[in-house]
Amino acid sequence: MASAVIQRVICLCNYLQDPYHVARFQQRCGVKGTFPRKSPETEKEAGELELSPNGACMRRGQEEGEQGVKGPQLRKSANTSVRKSENIHGSPNGAAAVSSTDTPDGESAEPTKSSSGLSDAPKQISSSTGGKKGDSRGRVKPLRKNSLTGDIGQEFIIENKFLFYLFTVGTELGNEMFFIVFFPFLMWNVDAYVTRQVIVVWVWVLFFGQSTKDLVGWTRPASPPVVKVEVFYNFEYSMPSVHAMTGTSVPFCLFLLTYNRWEYPFLFGLSVAICWSFLVCISRIYMGMHSVLEVIVGFLYSLLILAAFHPVLDVIDTFYLSSSSAPLVILLLHVGLALVAFSLDSWSTSRGDTAQALATGAGGALACHLNHQLGLQPDPPLSSLPLKLPVIDRALLGRSLLRLLVGVTVLLAVRAVMKAVAIPLACRLFGVPSDDVRKARQNANVELTYRFLVYGTVAFCCVFLVPLFFDYLNLS
Repeated sequence: MASAVIQRVICLCNYLQDPYHVARFQQRCGVKGTFPRKSPETEKEAGELELSPNGACMRRGQEEGEQGVKGPQLRKSANTSVRKSENIHGSPNGAAAVSSTDTPDGESAEPTKSSSGLSDAPKQISSSTGGKKGDSRGRVKPLRKNSLTGDIGQEFIIENKFLFYLFTVGTELGNEMFFIVFFPFLMWNVDAYVTRQVIVVWVWVLFFGQSTKDLVGWTRPASPPVVKVEVFYNFEYSMPSVHAMTGTSVPFCLFLLTYNRWEYPFLFGLSVAICWSFLVCISRIYMGMHSVLEVIVGFLYSLLILAAFHPVLDVIDTFYLSSSSAPLVILLLHVGLALVAFSLDSWSTSRGDTAQALATGAGGALACHLNHQLGLQPDPPLSSLPLKLPVIDRALLGRSLLRLLVGVTVLLAVRAVMKAVAIPLACRLFGVPSDDVRKARQNANVELTYRFLVYGTVAFCCVFLVPLFFDYLNLS
């Protein structure tokens, strides 16, 4: 009985992992790839190669010889084989390059039977036509280059621009850059108490999510059939979806922390959290970055982490603010977690993003401790709870936007100065040549030092120095 249930679960997971579900969803949303149809000569040559789940080509013998190999070797073999075979299967972002032996204009790729037995796989447009009799309107490229290779991606066709922009916004709601603006806005204009605790959850969710990715080692959905609308994270592993994790944990944590603290309708707060989470999760499938299974696992994983941390957030916050040993514990904990994350896999944006989040958490926590010790930026007294939502008028909105504009300008200036200082300093400390910054940052010591110096300082300024600057400008 138990074995039958386990077998059913495995079959369901295999079904949800099928990339053809992603491709079919993309097609229904108006995303068309430009994969060329191969001639018999090209297919024979391509038969010597197999497509790895992230869209990179790997020779069968090489793949068989590397089963069980993790991290740097697997990524290196994938990258090498991509360069050798990009004219056969295309670039790793999922848009195939045009071969001289491709089918003439106007023909589409044949449906392919998926691993789950489905025979109605979505048809893709020939790369030489762009669909609709050579009409190039609606053709776009990914907005950002691949973080590892610098690949700008290839064209794909967007037939529904509303969904394209909607899901682009949705995927940004789970990006680190969004939170770099969102958290300061909450800190300066809404509630510092809530912001501190949400950042704690965000840091731990990113650490667990990115570390689990490197431990599991699943690559991105196969392309073709999936169209890679985004290529920035294409060479990272994909199980679970960290966008789905942050896009779920942050809004639900905000809801749990603010409902009894602020006066607003329960259904309103719950609806905002659900819509935020749903939009981020669906956007990752639309972008071709995750399978349905990876998004579901990311969603459930984040709820599990949130459930574990929510009961102790007040304890953590009190310790960070008032304990004399808090600064030492904060530094050791966040640097230690970064070292653990850096030991799991070779250089990638996932490792850098983890260190960036940990550095942000450490810098913010140290600044909050200093504020508390100096009696600056106190929380509202318990007697004033629950807090009432203010009337949003022009004066309030203008003042809030002005604080955000001034504060972010200061943070960007600090970031620029620290970036100019941190890389040469780290390279000198660890004896790494600094002429090629991209290559230098692939050194673990340089990258870790860079992230903590830059983003730890930015977070510290966000919480401690910028509010003092607001006082000076009479913007508090």
